[in-house]
Amino acid sequence: MFDSSEFAGLLGITTIEAREGYARLGMPCSNKKNPHGVVHGGAIFSLADQAFSVAANAGTPDRVAVSIHIQYLAPAHGDLEAVAERVSDNGDFSMYRVMVYEGERTIATCDGVALSDFTIGR
Repeated sequence: MFDSSEFAGLLGITTIEAREGYARLGMPCSNKKNPHGVVHGGAIFSLADQAFSVAANAGTPDRVAVSIHIQYLAPAHGDLEAVAERVSDNGDFSMYRVMVYEGERTIATCDGVALSDFTIGR
């Protein structure tokens, strides 16, 4: 389901592994650089957001993001991976930690909160 996302497809984001509360995604970074020659922050954020979404929705109930915060730690030059894991869940809200890597180097960390049992268009 997640690899059919039009936006993720546009960026070349693919799901490597997904299970309830966990996801690992990859993204090639050619043609995603800013004028400084490093991977654009928006591309990094999009990868982290997609990993958060896959981890939050790889199971039941469906969840929607209500908050996501990113911290950029280092510039990236090559392909990236994001690993998202659920760190807490109280039944209504769940929290996820996303780590973005270029090889062994940590590029960014992200914290996201998701709401359970939502109705789209409500």
